Amino acid sequence: MPKKKGTTQWRKQRRKEYLEKKEYRYYIFCEGEQTEPLYFEGFKRLIEDNPIYKDMVLIEIEPCAAETMRVIGMAERYVRKNGIDRGQIWCVYDKDSFPAKDFNGVAERVDKLNLENPNLQYHAAWSNECIEFWFILHFAYYTSNNHRSEYVRFLNDKFKELGIGKYQKNMKDIFGILMEKGNFKLALRYAKRIIEENKGKTPADIAPGTKVYELAEELARYFPRT
Repeated sequence: MPKKKGTTQWRKQRRKEYLEKKEYRYYIFCEGEQTEPLYFEGFKRLIEDNPIYKDMVLIEIEPCAAETMRVIGMAERYVRKNGIDRGQIWCVYDKDSFPAKDFNGVAERVDKLNLENPNLQYHAAWSNECIEFWFILHFAYYTSNNHRSEYVRFLNDKFKELGIGKYQKNMKDIFGILMEKGNFKLALRYAKRIIEENKGKTPADIAPGTKVYELAEELARYFPRT
């Protein structure tokens, strides 16, 4: 049975009113369908459980199942389709084996888009070569430019050492594991240090490296104070 036009309009209006109440807005577009979305869902749950911020912060997470330039393309289309005119747009993606031109192109595109509307800012939260590198930094200052399989092996060994089984992509509790068993503040410090030491280089030339920490640090502003 087709939806009535009036019902659709009403729902759109309700959603618009809901969004208008949110002062801080984050739209996260993830290259992967599960690993990255599951990780950031952990931030979303923690923030929504915080009575101080749950009615102030909007976090929408969109799995893209697309790589590099296609991620930001999907983000731009989403913004246009939904009439989004303020907030933060985050593109989370890996280098993997994709061409350096495409990998660097996202950051270049972000710089251009950010000149158009100061109230709507795009961010490139890249990892070279994969998000597992960001996970590793919760446990060690790691600077070896290895294949992603080595990063997974490191996490497997660390998880085994901690008695929490084997690391697997798409772990539903990856956020909780990293926050409880790893050191979030050290991960931020390590990631920043690596970027600073490679200042002036393109994302593709910073190997290993990650800017996922920028999004993680931004969302951590709303964590409950302990």
